[in-house]
Amino acid sequence: MDADVIVVGAGPTGLMLAAELRLAGVRPLVLERHRHPRDVPKANGLSGQILQLLRYRGLLERFEAASTDPHPAPRYPFGGVHLDLTGLDDPPLQALQVPQPRLERLLYDRARELGADIRRGCEVVGVGQDDSGVVVDVRGPDGQSQLRASYLVGCDGAYSSVRDLAGIAFPGITYPDVNRLGQVAIPASVTRHDNGDIETAELGRISAGYTRTDRGVVAFGWLTPEIMILSTVEDELDPTDDTPMTLGELRESVGRILGGELPLTEPRRLSRFVFQARQAETYRAGRILLAGDAAHVFPATGVALNAGLLDTVNLAWKLAADIQGWAPAGLLDTYHRERHLAGVRTLRHTRAQVALRRGYDPAAEALREVIQDLLADEPARRRVAAMIAGTDIRYPMPGSDQDPLTGTFAPDLTLQTGDGTTSVAELMHTARPVLLDLAGRPELREIAHDWRHRIDLRTADAGNRPADALLIRPDAQIAWAATIDEPADTAALALRAALTVWFGEPR
Repeated sequence: MDADVIVVGAGPTGLMLAAELRLAGVRPLVLERHRHPRDVPKANGLSGQILQLLRYRGLLERFEAASTDPHPAPRYPFGGVHLDLTGLDDPPLQALQVPQPRLERLLYDRARELGADIRRGCEVVGVGQDDSGVVVDVRGPDGQSQLRASYLVGCDGAYSSVRDLAGIAFPGITYPDVNRLGQVAIPASVTRHDNGDIETAELGRISAGYTRTDRGVVAFGWLTPEIMILSTVEDELDPTDDTPMTLGELRESVGRILGGELPLTEPRRLSRFVFQARQAETYRAGRILLAGDAAHVFPATGVALNAGLLDTVNLAWKLAADIQGWAPAGLLDTYHRERHLAGVRTLRHTRAQVALRRGYDPAAEALREVIQDLLADEPARRRVAAMIAGTDIRYPMPGSDQDPLTGTFAPDLTLQTGDGTTSVAELMHTARPVLLDLAGRPELREIAHDWRHRIDLRTADAGNRPADALLIRPDAQIAWAATIDEPADTAALALRAALTVWFGEPR
């Protein structure tokens, strides 16, 4: 075998997967068809639950240090309206501004530190599989070759060659509106007001956020005090133009929508794209799997990286379990079941955003006004924020009469132990599963002792504890929880079943 897992694509998803695989003790080989890292900031940063997960891996401070704005305003677009979390002490949705080239460098460095093999200029042109592994045909700098591994994961984007070569269907829809996006400066002839609005002699005052006319939408905000993020949306007969976008094209689009010229200078990023809503029918076809945009694309911004990186954290430890020979039956299939569910939920709210933003008539405007009014209520803001962040997802877990924590992301409890103060986040740095005894339940630790070669056993005091004990998977999801004062016999039976389902038979 040339590797345990071949990962196709060295974007954020592929690099994160490589790092997680190394943490789990297997050998990934990452193949990237581009010879050099791309310098186009396709994404401006990270938001959602992935930030919490990075903290659980001990990486968040490193990413915050690389941020161009460590404290972005807690205001997020949602289908043509805004979700304003200003004033919430504990906002359920947070963001970190890190341009994608910088993000990829951080993830590349992390994967290399852990020993991942990353090869550029290597294009996958064929794949095959049998009962023992996959064979990948690669066209590289030295010609064509074949590589073999136990598994292949396509992290190669929305137009994934791995998905096509594996014959996995990618149903969905491409929307007819064309989106143009630029990071630009404005000349001195344009006035910027303190609240972010701008004003020109020809167009008058233009409010930050969304401006709609019967010809389309112009939206803008500020990446820095000097750099504006400007976008336009127009319906066009041919949305498939693949020529590079120019600053002149962006100016012309603004002019058609607003009916006058907006001076723009110093382009940092220019792109043209259409939104799609698509999801792979399966995330697994034998020994070939998909993650990130290869598995799903969403018709809204700000959610794709969160979903893709969380895919990898879910997948890596399950692949490692199979490769290392201890995976219980069906473990790898839970990757599709859990992350496909997450993708369905993300598609739902991003499709709802399409319905909110696309209409230009009075009825559509009334709908946006009603939704904006509803989002003034804190419970509604929190619920929508949790949807965007992906924190509202509860994975289906085997068993009955489960504690409500089962299937959710483990809360970061402060823990008092015999060795001092720690936290759930610190326990997850090594990506090892943990049985956390919060109530002095020796009978539960005794059962888990038979799995001590695969899981860490910890006893701690969490103060106002949410449960008597938690079984936390490497992806920080709670696989089982003992409710407070749950009888020993029922708790022991359920724990043994959960350990067997997720971590195989005891030694």
